[in-house]
Amino acid sequence: MTKLSDLGPPIPGTLHGGDLIREEGHFYNCPNCGQKVDQRDLRQVFWHEEPGHEPLEPEPEAVIIEFRRLK
Repeated sequence: MTKLSDLGPPIPGTLHGGDLIREEGHFYNCPNCGQKVDQRDLRQVFWHEEPGHEPLEPEPEAVIIEFRRLK
């Protein structure tokens, strides 16, 4: 199964014209596989435009590094 990171570095998309939209407005469900697609990342958009594609494999979230608090 293909991971998003297998598609290379992020390709950011930008909103041209119009008003700013809410966070959920950046996503749509792919009509082919049903996976949510973030339209701000063109890697996802290009992947989901390919006929007969599989859903992208979920990747673990980024690890949060906790630093000691200064006293």
